Amino acid sequence: MAAQAPIVRTVELLIAQAVRDRASDIHLEPKRDSLLVRYRIDGFLHDVHTLPLSVHPPLVSRLKVMAGMNIAERRRPQDGQFSVQIEGKEVDFRVATSDSAHGEMMVLRVLDKSLSLIALENLGFLPEALERYSQMLRTPFGMVLVGGPTGSGKTTTLYASVNQLDRKGRNIVTIEDPIEYHFDDINQIQVNPRADITFASGLRSVMRLDPDVILVGEVRDSETAGMATQAALTGHLVLSSIHANDAVGMLFRLIDLGVEPFLISSALVGVVSQRLVRRVCPDCRTLSDVPAEEQAAYEEELGESPEQLYYGTGCNSCANTGYMGRTGAYEVLVLSEELRRLLLKGASSGEMKAQATSEGMITMRRAGMLKAQEGITTPSEVIRNVFSIV
Repeated sequence: MAAQAPIVRTVELLIAQAVRDRASDIHLEPKRDSLLVRYRIDGFLHDVHTLPLSVHPPLVSRLKVMAGMNIAERRRPQDGQFSVQIEGKEVDFRVATSDSAHGEMMVLRVLDKSLSLIALENLGFLPEALERYSQMLRTPFGMVLVGGPTGSGKTTTLYASVNQLDRKGRNIVTIEDPIEYHFDDINQIQVNPRADITFASGLRSVMRLDPDVILVGEVRDSETAGMATQAALTGHLVLSSIHANDAVGMLFRLIDLGVEPFLISSALVGVVSQRLVRRVCPDCRTLSDVPAEEQAAYEEELGESPEQLYYGTGCNSCANTGYMGRTGAYEVLVLSEELRRLLLKGASSGEMKAQATSEGMITMRRAGMLKAQEGITTPSEVIRNVFSIV
């Protein structure tokens, strides 16, 4: 049917179905004799369609035209973006291509603007962790970092944080790559390497614009880390994300990027590390026996051995996966005087984690198991997603 239908209609159907299915990414992967279409839903890839290989060239060309890319160039990697209206909602797509053994593969990141902005209290923070994080956001200056791997919801947490700040009485400036959601009363700057606007150079110029709060999309190099630290020390509240395995690991990541420990202890207010775990489908969840491996992991964290927990059996609502949607497992570390002292002394990550835990920090793994206890997720999801290296 796809081979006979106009290619424009095929593209419309693929992207509309992806938005309806809550997909975060669309993968177009050419194989030896077919084109495989896969959607990433709640962090998992699902095979959706297998199309004839003859559909591949016109389908990719159509998407390239929509994204403003060069349709004649098929070997070099390219990227672009486009926006479309789907069922009354404006949805952005970021497109990337790369040559593979059987032709150009393409991945479309789906950015549904209606889902972009979630209130901070709805992200999945435990009550005490949310209170700690809210206190960090109320500080007049300093640096607050959100960490985790790609796709762990860092940008969503930063957006929710900025959205609850006072935008009328303070000048809030963001430097993003790309700008995924447009705010009223906030000045947003798009990273543009061709115009020499990088996170570091943008941060340097923003400092001259009398900001109160600065959101830097990502601390990915030593120059950006140094500039963000200086901005935090000179009376600005700096929010940013960084790639690290856990909250304590974020401190060592800053040191790895060349920031001196004494500057970190002076500038950093606190850090948040996060992972996303899938929610048990509310329409088909039932109490079921807990497998031995999950039982052991649960008991290790919470000190009790459950015989039964909530699991999804699979239904039409959740496409027979047993899960629908995702929630966050958060680890909030506020830099206390004792932790600053340990950092300056050159303590190991194990020592610092033990101190943070004794001060009341709930680890991501424990936060996840508490969600399993409440029937929000399952121990297997926590085991699969939440890990840290100590």
